[in-house]
Amino acid sequence: MLLRIYPENPAPRLIRQVVDCLNDGGLVIFPTDTVYGLGCSIHQSKAIDRIAAIKGIKKEKANFSFLFPDLSLLSEFTKPISNDVFKMMRRNLPGPFTFILEANNNIPKIFQSKKRTIGIRIPDEAVIQAILYELGHPMMTTSILDQDQLVEYTTDPSIIYENYKDKVDIIIDAGFGGNQASTIVDCTENEVVILRQGKGGLQ
Repeated sequence: MLLRIYPENPAPRLIRQVVDCLNDGGLVIFPTDTVYGLGCSIHQSKAIDRIAAIKGIKKEKANFSFLFPDLSLLSEFTKPISNDVFKMMRRNLPGPFTFILEANNNIPKIFQSKKRTIGIRIPDEAVIQAILYELGHPMMTTSILDQDQLVEYTTDPSIIYENYKDKVDIIIDAGFGGNQASTIVDCTENEVVILRQGKGGLQ
């Protein structure tokens, strides 16, 4: 299903429809402040399996990130972080960053693996923010890659629909997406390290 949701004023009825789909184990493609993403509820194990199959990888080896509405749920999924790291995250989020943190014991249970880190995203985009707040818990996400060897990310929702309409349950059309991924920041060691410079400039 292709669902048109306007970022300027996301319709509550449509947001609810997306959330109901996620809670039922559905897969959704959605806009972010960087590129379009594919995601599901972290509480739906079979949905995570479906995403891993679409990406052609094993779930236990996947580097999927979590989408949060804000920082209030952080401690449920990560080990305690330093004040400096928390302040840095607060300065830069919501925004185009993925922060890699040490995971607590909830993460291996979700991925059924020995996964010890978690990537945290809080996108600065109205549609996905509305979905996350209505959902009430994080989503698992991965980027939509383009099938063209010359272009890394698909930006046109109509092309995304043609490529994924038989693989996912809802594709949100919120206009053209970006073609630059998030900046990945590793906070698991004493020194903060930028693993990938993307759209965001760390402050």
